[in-house]
Amino acid sequence: AILLAALADLAPDIPVVSEENAASHALAPPPQFFLVDPLDGTREFLRPDGNGAFTVNIALIEQGRPVMGIVYAPALGRLFHTGDDQPPVEIAGDRMRTLSVRSLPPAELTAVASRTHRDAATDGWLAAQGISKTTAIGSSLKFCLVAAGEADVYPRFGPTMEWDTAAGEAVLRASGGMVICPDGTPFIYGKPEYRNGAFIACAGFRMP
Repeated sequence: AILLAALADLAPDIPVVSEENAASHALAPPPQFFLVDPLDGTREFLRPDGNGAFTVNIALIEQGRPVMGIVYAPALGRLFHTGDDQPPVEIAGDRMRTLSVRSLPPAELTAVASRTHRDAATDGWLAAQGISKTTAIGSSLKFCLVAAGEADVYPRFGPTMEWDTAAGEAVLRASGGMVICPDGTPFIYGKPEYRNGAFIACAGFRMP
């Protein structure tokens, strides 16, 4: 309710597709629209260990591409954002830093994977790429860890929706990374039912 009201005040002419607003899922994707997920990583939010790996996601899509993104992890005090031709930044407390993906490390690559949705297809892909070091974390924070140079690649073969990925992709793209389909084709937004297929989010790492 808070996010939709704020977006309506800031940009009343831009439609919003939100996970919690089921009626918006029937909207034919216009050239420009917001994608909103007010709580990404519900299982992480509910976990008793309280690791805080859940986020608020807001993205602006133009012509099938995320051009603005905000990813906020309130329990961790980490805010990532990009847009308006400004460099991507992370704000944590009173500190702010510009984000940039890291170069391909000479030693072992690090992949980030879902903590609760990791599947056999992901394990098979990692094995085929010779990647054994992984960090498990929930929500769109996986994109942000790659964008911040804390990991190299995030493969995802399980189901996701566009509001799960758009804001994180915007931050990653602005930081020098990319998101592609496993066959190398572009990963676009405005798909039927706003449902994603498999994707690879990467930085210095590139598939052969």
